[in-house]
Amino acid sequence: MTERLFLALWPGAAVRRTLAALVRGAAAAHGRPTHPADLHLTLVFLGPLGESQRRCVEQVADALHAAPFRLRLERLGHWRGPRVLWCAPNETPAGLVRLVDGLNAGLTDCGLALERRPYRPHVTLARQVGADPPDERPIAPIDWPVGDFVLAGGSGGGPPRYRIHRRWPLRP
Repeated sequence: MTERLFLALWPGAAVRRTLAALVRGAAAAHGRPTHPADLHLTLVFLGPLGESQRRCVEQVADALHAAPFRLRLERLGHWRGPRVLWCAPNETPAGLVRLVDGLNAGLTDCGLALERRPYRPHVTLARQVGADPPDERPIAPIDWPVGDFVLAGGSGGGPPRYRIHRRWPLRP
């Protein structure tokens, strides 16, 4: 099966433990929980890429200048259509907006069909959520110091299991 690639924020151990507790609590009762090792926040979904497109993506990431920032996950919710349980920030930090905008601007030269919908940062806690997921509600804030981003991928077909191919530090 062809690997689908994406650029993402990958939490460190402390944030991952906190997110994993959310998965065990809220997500376990409401669908197929995300494996703790797979918890991430997608920046840009790329899909399957040829070798030249992948090199282009890596060159865009190599050249990107975006400062580290703090992400604060503060609410739990779900989307009924795709049946996804998620946690997200109340407000998208300016650093995250600059990072995503910078990546998207550079990736247009790679010949990729990028997402046209507005960006909605979130961490997927569970998929295939049943008919009665919890209402959107505040959670104890999860403070996530973001200092890098990654190129990751997975082949789908069963429970997702992703692997990180490359990591880039954020720098002003």
